[in-house]
Amino acid sequence: MKSAVETLNPTRVRLTVEVPFEELKPSLDAAYKKINQQVTVPGFRKGKIPARVIDQRFGRAAVLEEAVNDALPRFYTQAVDAGKIEVLGQPDITDIAGVEHLADGGDLKFTAEVDIRPEITLPEFAGIEVTVDAVEVTDEDIDASLEQLRERFSSVKAVERAAADGDVVVVDLEAKVDGEVPEDGTATAVSYEIGSGRLLDGIDEAVIGVEAGGTATFTTELKGGTQAGQEAEVTVTVTAVQEKELPELDDEFAQLASEFDTLEELREDSRKRLARMKEFDQATQAQERVLEALLEQVEMPFPEKLLADEIETRKHNLEHHQLAQMGLDLETWLKTQDKTVEEFEQETEDQAKKGIKTQFVLDQIAADEELSVSQEELTEHLIRRAAGSGLSPDQFAQQIVQGGQVPLLVGEVVRGKALALVVEAAKVVDTEGNAVDFEDDEDADAETVEATAEATESAEGDTEA
Repeated sequence: MKSAVETLNPTRVRLTVEVPFEELKPSLDAAYKKINQQVTVPGFRKGKIPARVIDQRFGRAAVLEEAVNDALPRFYTQAVDAGKIEVLGQPDITDIAGVEHLADGGDLKFTAEVDIRPEITLPEFAGIEVTVDAVEVTDEDIDASLEQLRERFSSVKAVERAAADGDVVVVDLEAKVDGEVPEDGTATAVSYEIGSGRLLDGIDEAVIGVEAGGTATFTTELKGGTQAGQEAEVTVTVTAVQEKELPELDDEFAQLASEFDTLEELREDSRKRLARMKEFDQATQAQERVLEALLEQVEMPFPEKLLADEIETRKHNLEHHQLAQMGLDLETWLKTQDKTVEEFEQETEDQAKKGIKTQFVLDQIAADEELSVSQEELTEHLIRRAAGSGLSPDQFAQQIVQGGQVPLLVGEVVRGKALALVVEAAKVVDTEGNAVDFEDDEDADAETVEATAEATESAEGDTEA
């Protein structure tokens, strides 16, 4: 076999392949054998039909077509290996020539165009500088945390008065769009805390001052259901008004809500817990900002076909999975997001480019640093991903294996390690000017993997490659 590589642009090449008949002979023999097992000819046992009879009954062209279909992937792969090309996705195979002459011992010729990974020049990681929020826990933070804890242990009691801010009301709702009540336009016995903002815009103003048995009407934009994005006239009927009762913030509450005996011990534990959370958030922020700074310093052309496929995949996932579950079409959803089609198209392209670029840059770092993934690291990452999916580690692992997604999982881990190297080398300071060092923070390194996986989510170049 002879092959040649022609560079069409920095991200696409054309392979020209010429295969002599001698090398095609095994595929031709395999084609006769396959057809032999599939057809029946009177007077011959299945699998024992002579080649000349197959040619006479079914045509030489059918045999040649089967042989070529078997041979093309194999010789394409050989040409890729010979040219030491790192291809992306499936090739476009064209200009297949010589098939009609194979019966006479002629050569087979074909060309294949395919995307390739672009060459990337990486910056000096030590030159990357980012600023992150300082880790500071104030008394106000602790007070807010304890207030949330009090809310969890709160109770309600019915009151005979008008509803006020902070009360819990039980309401029935009826929405009309253009004077008609849609199929999903009613709801009954809905419990709602006034001021929480968890229901419809405008409902707080409507129910404040209304007693049990009273009604109010307000106009709002529906956020979900079949009429999402439409303006509706909503009638709300208050069936009960309940007042929240919070426990006193004292030692007795500390014993009720925690393993501590005193409120002071609970406050100190809250301070430590909030500090750990802020350190965790600081590490995540550092990873995101270092990655952004790294990507900004890398110029890279995008493979056209890969980018187009990635954009289409993102649109498909949004429309047929996320929006379908919400019962919305794209046009309605765009109205709820106050976006134009053009803005959506541009955002999708930008997200696709960021995902592809993130993957390529971190893959390049991993290759340069010869990073690998141990079984322990893969298992730890699998457990973390399983926790986020709601499945047990065994269930998640089975799903990954059955879906052939193990290489994708390995890619997430190795890219996480690549980003960790960049974060360690970069200069990270907080808003107070203090240097932040994550080199010995195992939790931060583990979270780096998760942050990187999220940044590269849905970028399919690695899977196709």
